[in-house]
Amino acid sequence: MTVVVLVCGALLGAAAVLALVRAEKGPSMLDRAIALDILTGALVGAIALEAAWSRRIDTVPILVVLALVGFVASVTVARFAAVEPEGEGRILTRDELAALENERIEADDAQRRSVDEEHHGGLAHGEVS
Repeated sequence: MTVVVLVCGALLGAAAVLALVRAEKGPSMLDRAIALDILTGALVGAIALEAAWSRRIDTVPILVVLALVGFVASVTVARFAAVEPEGEGRILTRDELAALENERIEADDAQRRSVDEEHHGGLAHGEVS
């Protein structure tokens, strides 16, 4: 029995460490949320393993609360990730913000030029000949 508990503890510890590494590296918010969900599952597993090893049942409410918190957090993140458009809600760098502003200015200039070309050579609006 001791060998089984040690192997399970080692596997849960490895899962927790790998989840922390994924939460640190990212790169997206969804990756971090999934890593924290895995970390919550590893924590629930570790508490369950300790309860089984010590033959205690008073930790069952803790397991239920942690499982519910993990579930609600996962559902909440999944709901916001499904609604959020690509690139929305992300903090832009100064370079990205400047590039978007330049694109908007160029689009406005192109629209003004096309309007000027349509009216070039004709009478102005409301002008009497």
